[in-house]
Parts: sequence; C-alpha cells; structure tokens
Amino acid sequence: MQSQWKKSFAFIFGGQIFSILTSFMVQFSIIWHLTETTGSAAVLMIAGLAGFLPQAVLGPFIGVWLDRWNRKLTMIVADSVIALSSLLLGAYYLWGEPSLWVVYAILLIRSTASSFHAPAFQAAIPLIAPGEQLTRVAGWHQLVFSSSSVLGPALGIAVYSATSLGTVLLLDVAGALIANLMLLFVRIEQPKPEAVQTPSFRKEFKLGWASFVAAKPIVFLSIAMAVFSVVFMPLAMLFPLMTLSHFGRGGYSASVIEAVFGIGMILGGALLSAFASKWKDTTYMSISLIVIGLTCVGSGAVGNEAFIAFAVLSFFMGAAAPLFNGPYMAMIQKSFEPEKLGRVLSIVTSIGLLSSPIGLALAGPVVDRFGVQTWFFWSGIVVVLIGVLIYAKFYRSGEQA
Repeated sequence: MQSQWKKSFAFIFGGQIFSILTSFMVQFSIIWHLTETTGSAAVLMIAGLAGFLPQAVLGPFIGVWLDRWNRKLTMIVADSVIALSSLLLGAYYLWGEPSLWVVYAILLIRSTASSFHAPAFQAAIPLIAPGEQLTRVAGWHQLVFSSSSVLGPALGIAVYSATSLGTVLLLDVAGALIANLMLLFVRIEQPKPEAVQTPSFRKEFKLGWASFVAAKPIVFLSIAMAVFSVVFMPLAMLFPLMTLSHFGRGGYSASVIEAVFGIGMILGGALLSAFASKWKDTTYMSISLIVIGLTCVGSGAVGNEAFIAFAVLSFFMGAAAPLFNGPYMAMIQKSFEPEKLGRVLSIVTSIGLLSSPIGLALAGPVVDRFGVQTWFFWSGIVVVLIGVLIYAKFYRSGEQA
C-alpha cells in the first residue's frame, strides 16, 4: 500500500510535468509576444483578466459538479479542451497574426477548462495519498511545478525566437496528450457520495459553503490570500515588462528572470518536502509572505543598471513561494472530508481568483502612469504586513494550524 500510492503519483507527476512545462512555454511566450508587440501594461492586464476571470466566476459552482463527477475523467476532458484551444490559436499564428480579441477569446477558453482541471486534481490527491503525507505531496507538486517554471520560459523563448508562437502552442497540445495518457494508468477511487434524497445543486452548494465557513482558520487564511492575490498576482504579468521597460533588456533576459525564479521554487519545494513535518503549516506560510514582500520591495527600489540584483531578488522570491502554496493547500485537504473537498477547493480557489482581476484592473493604469517599479514596491509592503498578521493570529493567540 505504501509503495502503491507513490507509484500512482509517479505516473501522475510524470505526465503532468510535460503538460505544465509546455503550459509555461505558452504562458511566457504569449506574455512576451504581447509585451514586445504592444509594450502596453493595459494589454497585459486584459490578457491576465481573460486568463483569470472565467475561473473566478465559475469556481464557486464547479465544486458541486466535481463532487458528483469522476475526478480523473474531469481532468482528462479539461486537459483535452486546453489542448484544443492551443491547437486553434497555434493555427492562427502559423497562418498569420491574429487580432488581440482572438487571443483574449482563446485565453478565456483555456481558463474555463483550467477552472475544472485544477480543483479536480487537488481534490483527487487525498484519495490517493495518506493524510499524514499531504504536505509532503504538496512539496512534490511544487517541485514539478517549479522545475517546469525554470525550463518553460527558456525553452519557450528559444522555440519562439527560432520559429513562431504557433509552434510553441502546438507543443502544448503534445504536452496535454502525454499528461492524459499517463493519467489513464492511475486508478483513483471516487469518494462515496453523500446521502441525499434527490440531487440539488443549491443544497449541495450551501452544504459546501457551510463546511468552508465552519473552518475558521481556513476562512482567515483565505481572506489573507485574497488580499495577497490583489497585490501580487499582477506581478506574474509584469515581470517581462520590468525587464523590458526598466532594465532595457530583451526576451532572453526576461527568460533568465523566469528561470531564476523557478530555480528558487525548486529549492523551496525541496525544502518543504524534506522538512514538511518540522513546523506547523502556518509557520511556513508567514515566513513565505514576509520573504516575498521584502524581495518585492527590493525589486521596486533597484536602479535600472542593477539587473543582477533583480535576478537575485527574484530567486529568493521564488524560493519563498512554495512555502505558502504547499502548506495552504495541505491544510485545506486535511480539514475537509473527500466528498466535500471539491466544493471547498472551488470556493477557496475562486476567492483568490476573484481578487486577482481587481489587482489586474488596478495595476494596468498605475503601471502605465507611475512605472512598473511602483507596483513592485508597494505590493511588497502589503505582502509583508499580511505575513506579520498571520504570525500574530496563529502564534500569539496560540491557535493550532
């Protein structure tokens, strides 16, 4: 039994690394293409909204369906839709330059499919791994994610520069197909459905919401995560613009920043996997936010000749990220029964995603008027304060988490 669940995750992560890798290649290539061709923060923020908004709007309701549907099949269908959207956009770029609205529409489709895939994947993890291993598995997931984030931008810019964005998108199709093929070899037991007289979307949604609000520590952390998302999520779109506008460098330098950020994430994920049981989950989370905040402040303060300093700060920012994401997800997985987990995960995910468009809407005008460094600096101040608040809540009050 001990080796069986590890074997299952070897198949899952073995396939997912191809899908996540090619997704990073596509994500970076599209952002860089829009940055290079438009130079507009507003365009980048609209692209970000197209990528986040469907997940934010659909998220609270998707959980009800996820707890009814086969989670493995949901992941396969969602990945297939993402692959089809990449194929469509790739064909557009191979035949000519599509309008921005076509790009936004494809991003909306990919986001809609992702809104089913991500919570289905997270809700399936407790059905395979023992409860005491969930934080460690979260560390493995962060390692896969981080490794892909290192290679993805570098490979993406190399393929983009040598061929076209269309070729990068077609590689994403291959990555999704490999992930689905590997998933076919994994057996995922469905949780026993709740005893209800007749299926009722409204009642099942209310039960999921009631379960969520009853877990006070999770509610508090989700609110903190929402504020964090408002100020930090726009940075994912702004890193290439920082490289281009502030430092005056090109695509390869932008991919270097993505790579060092990802290398930091690999280190952070490895540390989390190795020392998962040493501290409480909230210890890792508060440390993560304080480090992320300080590195954002530093990035906002460096001069335009200090590209190496920016790269070093990006490394430590990346190293801190898994120490928040992994423990936060593990806390949620440990706090709720498997038959309700899909609904709770979709609610939690939506809280963060609904916050992200607010940040994106604010960041575009602010960056266009005051410069990209302004957002880095002040978002860092806010993130540090959130980390201190989590410390005060869970350590000085003696609450367990």
